[in-house]
Amino acid sequence: MSNTIEPIPRTGPRADETRTLPEVGGIELTGIDLSQPLTQERKDWLMRTFRAHPVIVFREQNLAKDQQYEFTLTFGEIEGLHVNRFIDAAKYTPVHTVSNIGPDGKPGAPTRERGNYYWHSDKSYHDVPSLLTMLHGVEIPAKGGETQFANTALAYAALDEATKQRLAGLRAVHSWQRSRIQSRSMPATEEQIRERPAVDHPIVRTHPDTGEKALYLGNHGSHILGWPEDEGRALIRWLESFATQPAFVYSHRWRLGDLVMWDNRCTLHRALPHENMEAERRVLHRTVVKGTVPY
Repeated sequence: MSNTIEPIPRTGPRADETRTLPEVGGIELTGIDLSQPLTQERKDWLMRTFRAHPVIVFREQNLAKDQQYEFTLTFGEIEGLHVNRFIDAAKYTPVHTVSNIGPDGKPGAPTRERGNYYWHSDKSYHDVPSLLTMLHGVEIPAKGGETQFANTALAYAALDEATKQRLAGLRAVHSWQRSRIQSRSMPATEEQIRERPAVDHPIVRTHPDTGEKALYLGNHGSHILGWPEDEGRALIRWLESFATQPAFVYSHRWRLGDLVMWDNRCTLHRALPHENMEAERRVLHRTVVKGTVPY
């Protein structure tokens, strides 16, 4: 992971400005219109940039859902439908909406779905978890509602050697059912549990592109394979607390039109509530790229 910014290709639209996001090893780009077709040179540059910067912020985008879908395909196969489709099939489409809008069409604080407000890596409860996620800001509240990102590769590098040795070879059990309990969300249904049984992944994951090691945990993490559950959960929570201390965290303050993408293999993220959730709408469009089996 590098904070060095590779020059943007001269062919096609140019970026007017770049800014690093040092806490998370990320980058902010302006002056690129993602609604326009990308040249192969630009696609290759974006892939290299994403390998070097696990969080990328594109400012001032105006993407229809089909345009976001096409841009997402630049980075790989779009993931299958969310396990929550059993609850609301109309909502959980390949480009689906994340919002505080209730069934009555009015904004409000979440009551049934609270998982976004806890640190997590998307779909870590899958045997093949997510590679990257994109969110496009369509309606943004006046104050609050930030999305926070923690760089778990930087956190792993900061651990002492004794702790690294202790973690070597440990595997955490990740569970959709358990994450619902931990986030005080609506309980998992029997259908959801059958489709998404618990899986286990290494606590220290090797990034397939960079070779860097990163902590792989979050709210979907239930316990450590082969350990007493309480003891394993205590270690997972301690590691999460270490990885999400301010030195490793970037808080993204949304502007209308922002598109933010991040690498789930070496980051955790969570949403923060905005100040007036009962009156102000927060609407984002979300796409997810399928990843590979962690090792």
